[in-house]
Amino acid sequence: MTFALALALALTPACAASTAATPPAILVVGDSLSAEYGLPRDTGWVKLLADRIAHKAPQYSVVNASISGDTTSGGRTRLAELLQRYRPAVVIIELGANDGLRGLSIEAMRANLQAMIDACRHMGARVLLVGIRVPPNYGAVYGERFYAVYGALAQRNHVALAPFLFEGFADRLESFQPDRIHPLPQAQALMLENVWPHLQPLLLDPRAQVKQ
Repeated sequence: MTFALALALALTPACAASTAATPPAILVVGDSLSAEYGLPRDTGWVKLLADRIAHKAPQYSVVNASISGDTTSGGRTRLAELLQRYRPAVVIIELGANDGLRGLSIEAMRANLQAMIDACRHMGARVLLVGIRVPPNYGAVYGERFYAVYGALAQRNHVALAPFLFEGFADRLESFQPDRIHPLPQAQALMLENVWPHLQPLLLDPRAQVKQ
């Protein structure tokens, strides 16, 4: 046996063990609501999620691929590379707020989110869709049509849904930064609690699906 072959054989088990030990990822694809916009570093809800995962489900890691200002179109464009890079077990999609704030097409938003769900499914990743509402000054009709997209997509695709990221504090101005859009640090734990009950089943049972 040559030295090179012997060395390769000796290293193979260690490399395999290293690969096997890499925790499967929970990939968060979001906008400024998940990217700690206007917050001190490591105080956002995704960091709180990572801390909880480290304690309650250490077999997973958390990757925050959120970008402030991102739309569903931007998320759709960059998702393929993220899926290839991280091979996530679960993808949390928190997008749409900027589509709504800019008054973009609801049908385009729906198509973008559907394409993201399809891409995740194609890679074998489980999906958690996070719902958001636009401020009431955008009009009741637009607001309800916008919000209805999340529930309809979750039902159609049998994916998990966290109905509303701001549930329980959306009307509390003291929970938001001066722009009245981005929550303050003290609201981040509430955001996590709005996501966690819908994420946890996907972590405990890889076969978990939305029951219809």
